[in-house]
Amino acid sequence: MKSLTYILVCCLVFVSCSKEVQTQLSEEVLNEEYLSLEGDSISFRDILSSHKGKQIVIDVWASWCRDCIIGLPELRALQTEKSDVVYLFLSADRNLKTWKRTIKKHNIEGEHYFMLNGTKGSLGRFVDIDWIPRYMIVNSNGRIELFEAIEADDPLIIKTLK
Repeated sequence: MKSLTYILVCCLVFVSCSKEVQTQLSEEVLNEEYLSLEGDSISFRDILSSHKGKQIVIDVWASWCRDCIIGLPELRALQTEKSDVVYLFLSADRNLKTWKRTIKKHNIEGEHYFMLNGTKGSLGRFVDIDWIPRYMIVNSNGRIELFEAIEADDPLIIKTLK
């Protein structure tokens, strides 16, 4: 029985350590095109480059996502506490009109972009988005500091933004 327990523990350690956390976005992700609120096409590289030297909180969300909408008060509290940070909202919505209407209805402040391929696009595959909202933090050097959080009040977000 001891040997079986040892084997199970070793397997769990191996599996939990085997998932490599990325710190750099791939070229495919950086070249992926998004739509701005004005309808202009822009690459993810250009979006990030426009905020070079700043910390960026990325929020992957959608108007149909109940948890995304319920979490807005915590997100607003984070924006108030960390107002020097850039907030990028990447929408996995399926409809442009609904996306824009939801931003206005809930007064979601920050920069907004529409993911043309939703969570099935390059970014979604790269970071393995299996749940939204999904928060990530890119540091002032352009490296992913926080790879995954699913709540805006996650203590890791505050710790990473210090």
